[in-house]
Amino acid sequence: METQFARITAVAKQKPEEKFTSLVHLINEQSLAESHAKLKAGKASGIDKVTKEEYGRNLETNVRNLVERMKTQAYKPQAARRVYIPKTGKAQKRHLGIPSYEDKLVQKAVAPILNAIYEADFLDCSHGFRPERGCHDALKVLGKIIETKPVNYIVEADIKGFFDNVDHDWMMKFLAHRIADNNLLRLIRRFLKAGIMEAGIKYDTPEGTPQGGVISPILANVYLHYALDLWFEKIFTRKSRGKVYLVR
Repeated sequence: METQFARITAVAKQKPEEKFTSLVHLINEQSLAESHAKLKAGKASGIDKVTKEEYGRNLETNVRNLVERMKTQAYKPQAARRVYIPKTGKAQKRHLGIPSYEDKLVQKAVAPILNAIYEADFLDCSHGFRPERGCHDALKVLGKIIETKPVNYIVEADIKGFFDNVDHDWMMKFLAHRIADNNLLRLIRRFLKAGIMEAGIKYDTPEGTPQGGVISPILANVYLHYALDLWFEKIFTRKSRGKVYLVR
């Protein structure tokens, strides 16, 4: 699978306007079994209450059945189970959406496909939820800018409730810039629309991508790449007097 992802990345780098038409076949028995091996044991379960250990007892049959359902469009993601965790140093709590185990598997298989494409497109200013990058890298870049550039102002901004308010239609438009595989796009839209289950009641999700979903971090980066990073680089920097820098 790694070789196939490397080929996708190579094409994405060489052809910035290329749209990938055949991707969903990469979600197969092999990739799903690899996803199962990579998922951590002992994690909270979704509304199906299935754990990694339970699913793994009959892994080959379970994965084969899942692939067959995906081929016939019979597979549909279940609603994510809503849980609440404390926010560091704050009275409020952060809500997460925990997918069912089978949905975690499929999302885990989708994420590297998206990474293979978009890592070729993402700008150096973005650091969150990317391979070999993180908060400490962002702080190092920020520190270097402050120490070596003539800085007059620093603006710190936070997008309130970002994961809860992602616009689904724009999300799909952004994905369509690079992906023309309708089956994969349909699958991602189904994850976005799967809903949230809380206290036995299912709620629709007309917007947002559940924080806690395996696929949510890469989708967040795709969204912010188009909505923020490219806007900053292509428009804001050209209209600004003097130099400006973005560290996300």
